Amino acid sequence: MKHEYFETESATIDLDRQRRCGFPEVIYGEGKTAESIVEIASELYRRGIDVLATRVSEEKAGYALPRLRRVCSQCYYNEVARILRVPRNDANRGMYVGRVAVVTAGTSDLPVAEEAVETLKWMGIDVELVQDVGVAGPQRLQAKLPLLQDVDAIVVVAGMEGALPSVVGGYVSAPIVAVPTSVGYGAAFGGVAALLGMMNSCASNVTVVNIDAGFKGGYVAGLISKRISDFAEQSYREGVNDSRSNTVFGGRKSNR
Repeated sequence: MKHEYFETESATIDLDRQRRCGFPEVIYGEGKTAESIVEIASELYRRGIDVLATRVSEEKAGYALPRLRRVCSQCYYNEVARILRVPRNDANRGMYVGRVAVVTAGTSDLPVAEEAVETLKWMGIDVELVQDVGVAGPQRLQAKLPLLQDVDAIVVVAGMEGALPSVVGGYVSAPIVAVPTSVGYGAAFGGVAALLGMMNSCASNVTVVNIDAGFKGGYVAGLISKRISDFAEQSYREGVNDSRSNTVFGGRKSNR
């Protein structure tokens, strides 16, 4: 009988997560030792799981990378996002590939945005990163609007007063996942001002996740996109007017 979890010295890993929730368990690196991250990641990879580890410091990554590359030569670390990946090329991608845009208000928001980008890549979603288009220079967003018209969802990452998701929401029909960041001066209260501003957005297509939660914002947007792609693929496989599917979903087939 196949067990639905396995135990290491430091963790009990949920092997049934992908069947229940669509994607496997993610390693949260804060509070874990580098040795524990290596142990868990190695075991997941050996079981055919595409590994994503978030909030991994440079020091921990320096220990983990050479050891994990013995398991997977393509293992890499994004130091801006603080994400460690042990990728499997065959993971999470179907015939139709979803598309999500990640938009930042300012360069200071990039670490959180990069966390969302890496999460979406892990989910098998095509990502368009649009940087530094905050409300202080509205012409910058207007110039980038064509990039936001043919996506399944948009992750908008902003600090300060958190106004950007509302502005983007007024231009697009896609659902927006707003991610407040802790960027800002004293009255920003470590991202609370941005969080409250986003929660009070008058744009009907805006929903909000926690402060600095790039992983959560990317994951929610990725789930939206994945459901759309799954429907397109199911329609194609069942022979339901494929020309209609190509029209609705932009013909976004995987190159695989």
